[in-house]
Amino acid sequence: MKKLLIVVVIISAVFGFFAFDLNHLLTLENIKARQAEFLLWRDKAPFMVSLGFFAIYVMVTALSLPGATIMTLAGGGFFGLVWGFVIISFASSIGATLAFLAARYLLRDWVQKRFGDRLQAINKGVEREGSLYLFSLRLVPIFPFFLINILMGLTPIKTFTYYWVSQVGMLAGTLVFINAGTQLAKIDSLQGIVSPGLLLSFTLLGVFPLIAKKINQWLVQRRIYSKWTKPKKFDRNLVVIGAGAAGLVSSYIAAAVKAKVTLVEAHKMGGDCLNFGCVPSKALIKSAKVVYHIKNGGSYGLEDAEPRFSFKKVMERVHRVIATVEPHDSIERYTGLGVEVLKGYAKVVDPWTVEVVLDNGEKRRLTTRSIIIAAGARPFIPPLPGIEDSGYLTSDSLWDALRSYEEAPKRLVILGGGPIGCELSQCFARLGSQVTQVERGARIMAREDVEVSAYARATLEKDGVTVLTEHGAVRCVSDNQGRAIVVVHQGVERRIAYDVLICAVGRSARLTGYGLEELSIVTDRTVATGDYLETLYPNIYAAGDVAGPYQFTHVAAHQAWYAAVNALFGEWKKFKVDYSVIPWTTFIDPEVARVGLNEQEAKAKSIPYEVTRFGLNDLDRAIADGAAYGFVKILTVPGKDRILGVTIVGEHGGDLLAEFVLAMKHKLGLNKILGTIHTYPTLSEANKYAAGEWKRAHAPARILALMEKYHTWKRG
Repeated sequence: MKKLLIVVVIISAVFGFFAFDLNHLLTLENIKARQAEFLLWRDKAPFMVSLGFFAIYVMVTALSLPGATIMTLAGGGFFGLVWGFVIISFASSIGATLAFLAARYLLRDWVQKRFGDRLQAINKGVEREGSLYLFSLRLVPIFPFFLINILMGLTPIKTFTYYWVSQVGMLAGTLVFINAGTQLAKIDSLQGIVSPGLLLSFTLLGVFPLIAKKINQWLVQRRIYSKWTKPKKFDRNLVVIGAGAAGLVSSYIAAAVKAKVTLVEAHKMGGDCLNFGCVPSKALIKSAKVVYHIKNGGSYGLEDAEPRFSFKKVMERVHRVIATVEPHDSIERYTGLGVEVLKGYAKVVDPWTVEVVLDNGEKRRLTTRSIIIAAGARPFIPPLPGIEDSGYLTSDSLWDALRSYEEAPKRLVILGGGPIGCELSQCFARLGSQVTQVERGARIMAREDVEVSAYARATLEKDGVTVLTEHGAVRCVSDNQGRAIVVVHQGVERRIAYDVLICAVGRSARLTGYGLEELSIVTDRTVATGDYLETLYPNIYAAGDVAGPYQFTHVAAHQAWYAAVNALFGEWKKFKVDYSVIPWTTFIDPEVARVGLNEQEAKAKSIPYEVTRFGLNDLDRAIADGAAYGFVKILTVPGKDRILGVTIVGEHGGDLLAEFVLAMKHKLGLNKILGTIHTYPTLSEANKYAAGEWKRAHAPARILALMEKYHTWKRG
């Protein structure tokens, strides 16, 4: 009601202004004709006339009425240069701020709610440099000031900042018009004042802060580079350190655009994903799933059976899978693509020079215009007493260490309740290990919603995993009873014996040995980067796990595009890395896949949402496949079909998620998914049915009631 009242008052004031033909009072001809009369009033009551003129100017500006320019001239003609300048400068800023506040109060919430996702970049830019942009706009009179008032009111710029920047920014223009107004009698039209030359001068003045900003950036860069000597010529356009996902994609892009690029890898091509992470773990997951299905053949009309298998052969298959995929990331392939690949350790010795110690001991120095650091991450080892003598394995080392085992380890302890820990726990339990999973927090997979974490825990426990949450590891021991880890729960210590201990408590970026310290590049868990993935030095970039904030192979590849393009073409055009739609999947059985917000994140950020669910137990294909468990859970904007986030728990959840990732990326709502034909019978129908659940919940009740009456009438 308050907003409605304000709208009524504003509309009434504007309507009255034109209805009573008050706009003719604010014309150059009328002001000139009544100048002598006004001067008499001013001489009789200078304070009251000044106050009245001030109030009228504020009202005209606040209501965005035409005539502010004429009143500025009149201020010079009626009050002179000094006093007119004082009155107009404050009246214009106060009126502009009132218009700004009105737009903010009446429109901002609605605009941000409706278009908030599209305005994120603008909002961030205004929060960071809004005062500079506003100052530049205020200096250029070709931009209608009333539009600036309204549009800036829709942004997050602070009111006081808006006022004082407007006050300062409009001084130059106000002074010009006030000075012209002191010669009011000689002015025949506004064209004599607002000449092309004057507008050009103001435009140049408005552009000056932006030019000054660029000059300042150049000076800052010059200071950063001041202690280094830049080569006159370069051997390479780009040197990439690390041949994991980020490094491979970066070098591929560089070679594709015919840049001269060198890729340096100290260990194995393909990085962690190929050799220790994604590929071997998924191969092991598949073998474990086959074992599970054999054991539970009765669910498919077969006989339950105890599978006969050699764990050693399972591990050999894992290595065969790695070897099969390996050529995709090989030196030979990338050399054929035009990438120079060097095996050895790279160190950045200055912003344009990389020293490489090759595997044969030879040293080479490469000069390059740009550098991308894509060194990846390594498993984090908790600083527990005795852990160095515990014989622990990690997700990196277990593949070679367990390769010769004829049977899966009998007693296996896994530290960590994140995705890696959960995937390994379920695999080894299905392959016959007695698995104990230790998690310090209150639940496993803590980044997911509580119900998803509970579902995952129930699934692991069903497969025989002993899940110990709120159990903190204290120390590792090795005595006459064998190896064990001591954990504490509610103040009580417990000893857990093991044959194999796997640390899966997370991964830490590789930050040392690359010369970052010598170049004073900031590191805090990851390499500090800007919006364009640049480091302290604008020609040195970081991508992948070493840059964060997400440790996923697909995010590393995503970042690599931005790093490579910015490194090669940044002097002409730079692209801010986009993290708006990031999917990920935990490959337990059933899979847990997510993109965007879940409920706990939405609540933490105070983002309003609605929840739509569809249970896979009602999906024909899931029933036929014996996979009728799990759900699709969608968060949407209240009352709208715009997707905020999706969580899928179920068979092939990671594959099903792709449709929602596409929809979110391209701003497609649930109505579009509902209107898309999905093959029957497939698991992908779950997405359409989930959209249908949303549609059913938002059916137009009144229209349906009218339809019911219409059909009743048609039946007679």
